[in-house]
Amino acid sequence: MNPQTRFAGWSVAWTAFVVAVFAWGIGFYGPGVFLQTLHQSTGWPIAVISAAVTLHFVVGACIVAFLPELHGALGIVRATIAGAILTATGLVAWSMASAPWQLAPAAVISGSGWAMTSGAALNAMIAPWFDRDRPKAINLAFNGASIGGVVFTPLFVTLIASIGFPATALCLGSTIVLVVSLLAQRYLGLSPRDLGLMPDGRPLEATQAAAAAEKRLPRAVLMRTPEFATLSAAFALALFAQVGVLSHLLARLSPVFGAGRAAAIMSFTTIAAIAGRTLLGWLLGDRDRRGAASINFLVQSVGVGLLCVADTHLVLLIGCALFGLGVGNVAPLPTFIAQKEFHGQNVGTVVALVVAINQAVFAFAPAILGTIRDVTADYTAAFVVAAAAQVLAALIVLAGRRGPA
Repeated sequence: MNPQTRFAGWSVAWTAFVVAVFAWGIGFYGPGVFLQTLHQSTGWPIAVISAAVTLHFVVGACIVAFLPELHGALGIVRATIAGAILTATGLVAWSMASAPWQLAPAAVISGSGWAMTSGAALNAMIAPWFDRDRPKAINLAFNGASIGGVVFTPLFVTLIASIGFPATALCLGSTIVLVVSLLAQRYLGLSPRDLGLMPDGRPLEATQAAAAAEKRLPRAVLMRTPEFATLSAAFALALFAQVGVLSHLLARLSPVFGAGRAAAIMSFTTIAAIAGRTLLGWLLGDRDRRGAASINFLVQSVGVGLLCVADTHLVLLIGCALFGLGVGNVAPLPTFIAQKEFHGQNVGTVVALVVAINQAVFAFAPAILGTIRDVTADYTAAFVVAAAAQVLAALIVLAGRRGPA
């Protein structure tokens, strides 16, 4: 390879960044806007709408568990384009629901799109191209997730207020299909081996022997290791808390700040997520990654604790900032930890399994927190549950410090 030629893997990483902007903007941060919008416009109970949000994530978890097989059958290009089409279709279905039961099919469609364009899908795009530089590439891709939160929450609120929910859904849905289709066809169709390369742009022959010597373990064996058990349990709890809070944060803040300013604060929270991820990138290096995850969870728990008890603007902003600092790190940290604790060929399997388990658990967070909110008539008890889950996650992740498997 000509040393002056740009390594094609970085084009793949930037494509993953753009996919993440849309995936998180619509599939992760969007449900919180859908919840608030539908509750205000229809009067449907928050618990009912939250149940549909839960179904969205449950469907995503079921599909993520089989995403490698789906990629094998369709190829990553067609699977990614299909994910964009499903996301757009689901968004339109949410916007046009005229009865609560119609939220269920909308959630099935949108959840399918979310699974095919979110964390495990991004890892599948990047993993063939990077080994040594994978943390950099993963961080780049997941910065797109934070940008999605910064851009889409206020964009949704502004467009819905001006042109309505259905027109907003059609506009944004057509955009994701067009942009993701073009990028996927242009950059995701090749692998490093097609260019005579190995990950990180190394010559193919230089690493063939080392790759062949790596030990690949069955899924059942990996799942029985203490490292996997504590990794999946800790991040499932952390994401349960994070997704639950994010799904209800707009509804929590709107009575205090108003819908427009609350949407801006949601963007502020995701800007804090970018800052937190950048800070982690500067400080992590070869330091204890489980220790970093534990600190991340505890910082978030303090922020959620402030959201439980405060109704003053300043304290709520501080709570959002502390919570947001950790938001950007919860998705990529399992990959970083797995790279340290599992041999190379096992990392992708571990990450896919952890993501599937995480989604299966956090899928219930919106409904559980929504039900608690409806029963207690405010968000205090619901957010206490989320803060406690983050503290427990901080303890569990530290319990798994062991050698490589």
